[in-house]
Amino acid sequence: MTPHTLSEWLDYQSSLHPAVMDFGLARMHEMLTRLDLRRGRERVITVGGTNGKGSVTATLAALARAGGSRVGLYQSPHLVHYEERIRIDGAPIDAASLCEVFAQIEAVRGDLALTYFEFGTLAALLAFRQRDLDVWVLEVGLGGRLDAVNAWDPDCAVVVSISVDHVEYLGSDLAGIGREKAGIFRSGVPAILGSAEMPSSVAAHAELLGAPRYQYGEAFSSQRHARGHDYHGLRTTLTDLPAPRLAGNAQYANTATALAALESIHALPSREAVIAGLAQIELTGRYQVIEGPVEWVFDVAHNEGSARVLTETLIERRGVGRTHFVAGMLADKDAAQVAAILAPAVQANDQVIAVTLSGDRGRNATDLAACWGPLLPVAIHCAPSVEAGCELADGLAQPTDRVVVFGSFHTVAPALAWRQARG
Repeated sequence: MTPHTLSEWLDYQSSLHPAVMDFGLARMHEMLTRLDLRRGRERVITVGGTNGKGSVTATLAALARAGGSRVGLYQSPHLVHYEERIRIDGAPIDAASLCEVFAQIEAVRGDLALTYFEFGTLAALLAFRQRDLDVWVLEVGLGGRLDAVNAWDPDCAVVVSISVDHVEYLGSDLAGIGREKAGIFRSGVPAILGSAEMPSSVAAHAELLGAPRYQYGEAFSSQRHARGHDYHGLRTTLTDLPAPRLAGNAQYANTATALAALESIHALPSREAVIAGLAQIELTGRYQVIEGPVEWVFDVAHNEGSARVLTETLIERRGVGRTHFVAGMLADKDAAQVAAILAPAVQANDQVIAVTLSGDRGRNATDLAACWGPLLPVAIHCAPSVEAGCELADGLAQPTDRVVVFGSFHTVAPALAWRQARG
């Protein structure tokens, strides 16, 4: 049966390959040939790393659009709707157009068993090509060297940060993880390192390839002050820029990283356009704040690096009320490490609600509570689902309190859907 609706197409793609993940670029290169997809006049920025990829790609897209470019943005995973993964000039691709692109891929696929992610990556590239966009911003899914996105050659490659995550695929050695993620670098193509703290293997791989290397804290930086911040770039200085729209201290480095990437390919907009672009950045589920009598915060933090950023931001932005945490984590994540990092942001009158995540990788709320109990200064309550946890927090929260939903994309996505259903 030929799929017709988007839901049918996604179910079909999930059935094509026996493995959820099967790293390698051979299938992608073959499909690019069959689709006659090759590099054109577009400028391409590929963004990898452990944490901060979403922030940097969203910032890049907003800045490039503010500078007058037509921009394609590819991110993953989505939170609520699959169409969020592919954005054309700031708007998600519509389902009908996406189904048309899927059909074009299927028409030449033959017997190649594409993974779900490969099919989606090809759809993004094909959609961007058909619309003749000026700038393509591509977020690496997992790893770098063998990720499907790496089949497309960039004009600039960014590694935002390196920390331990996806140990079942990448291992727990930071040097090895760094080499794997630095696999998106190319000879002669600018390599942007978005953190002052990187395993030496990242810079070493850039040097081995002959990729010009620009690292945060050395070649470019951000200086925060009362009026906002200054960007000291590769050749340009932009003063008195507004604070990043996305919350958290890490966003200053992320903003500078995006600016350096654009500057490295001679696409840095004017100061006025940069200011306009910074005001337009949107990123669902990364310290996303919904204001009201009770503030709701949604953050997909699920590993060491993202937990540190979340903790710092929670402490910096703490108000007079209590914080109600709704937390769900996957079984393959280091929950104990996340709790130990989070502990300074949890006060004795706060509340932590552990929720059960469904699926093969899901962790039971009772198991999470048992893990976190000795590490946090409060009793851990349990809820059978994300929605039930949100209901519990919503009923207990008082004006000036905040509710923080975090721990996984699998936690934030149903929480956002729950909020939307309640209007």
